[in-house]
Amino acid sequence: MCESMEPGEQLLTNQKQAHYFDGVVELFDQEQPPHILRNLQLIVEAASIQPGDRVLDVGAGVGVLIPLIREYKPGTIVACEISAKMLARLAQKYPDVQTHLSDIAEVKLPDGWFNVIFMNAVFPNLVDKPRALANCARMLNSSGRLVISHPEGRLFVERIRDVVPFPLDPLPIFPQLRRMLKDLPFLLTLYEDRSDLYLAVLERTGPPKKS
Repeated sequence: MCESMEPGEQLLTNQKQAHYFDGVVELFDQEQPPHILRNLQLIVEAASIQPGDRVLDVGAGVGVLIPLIREYKPGTIVACEISAKMLARLAQKYPDVQTHLSDIAEVKLPDGWFNVIFMNAVFPNLVDKPRALANCARMLNSSGRLVISHPEGRLFVERIRDVVPFPLDPLPIFPQLRRMLKDLPFLLTLYEDRSDLYLAVLERTGPPKKS
């Protein structure tokens, strides 16, 4: 599992991922098939974004979620990504989006600042899931939502694990996800694990923790 890596291994894995995704920007920057687009719409809808909300998109890639998020009229959209070329394409397409070239575990934005955080099609890639989840908990305000999702589901992730040139974890089943959250201020309010869609919504409980 990626989360058991030593810090040096985590850094190397992130570098491998960044290099890989730098080379596939054009592949990812294409119109989505209708069934995937519908699942992406369901993912964004599940976050219950309100007008004026501050939204963070983790592993944002070229910005596939951005136009769907915009439909809900958020106040601020921030994108976090470890691939410089993916993030550059996103910034070119959506210049109003704030960008951070960083592992989500290292992002240092204010405590309690976000209303919604998306981890779409990125959770298996995270090299330090406990730190990533804890940092999201820190940055979410009370009742903020963290959405962990994949628009092609668990089986798709299983199929590509032997293809990509870096470690990739399976998406967590319900008991595994509960264990990951047991020491964190999250309430799991929605969990769907369909053949074509993985979707979990975690609500931040209690006041934001000060860093």
